[in-house]
Amino acid sequence: MVRRIHAQLARWGVPCGPELVRSIMRELDLQPCQPRPWRGGLTEQDGREHHIPDLLGQDFTATAPGQKLIGDITYIPTWEGWLYLATVIDCNTRMVIGYAMDDNYKTPLIQAALRHAARNATLEPGAIFHSDRGSNYTSYDYAGTIGELGLRQSVGRTGICYDNAMTESFFAALKNERVHRTAYPTRAHARADIVRYIEFWYNRKTDFTPD
Repeated sequence: MVRRIHAQLARWGVPCGPELVRSIMRELDLQPCQPRPWRGGLTEQDGREHHIPDLLGQDFTATAPGQKLIGDITYIPTWEGWLYLATVIDCNTRMVIGYAMDDNYKTPLIQAALRHAARNATLEPGAIFHSDRGSNYTSYDYAGTIGELGLRQSVGRTGICYDNAMTESFFAALKNERVHRTAYPTRAHARADIVRYIEFWYNRKTDFTPD
């Protein structure tokens, strides 16, 4: 339980160690609860994630824009609750070419981000879109969007953050340079601030040169 809480806090960008989590749990007398096994099934998974290959192999280089794309979801805290940000990054330019935000991280969020990328940039036929193995990214609905846009789907290994390192790097920059320095009263405030950061700061940096 300590490891799970620590891992989730790390994904949210909260700096702490496992011992701090353990001591706080002990102080609050929090005990882990083992849930009963789930006997049903999740239609979004249905075993499909085991048949999607990793087409990148941690190689985030590309010779031209629109060849390789990578994406993920992160969480932005507001006083109203979480705002979820889905992104699509071009491996050649390292720019965020597509994004979407909402109060949930269901499949339509990541579909919107990918369609936003397709409107903003010219994607090569058969371009790769790479993500983690989250159930939304491996759902049949999302596979339909991938096929609709003429892309090839790629997923990394479960629990290996390096397989999605370029997206993790962007999220770290966003949170260190903006989110951790700002308090958002509403999701609308956060959304507007993140758009400004992406469009008028991050995507305009002068160090976006192909490797």
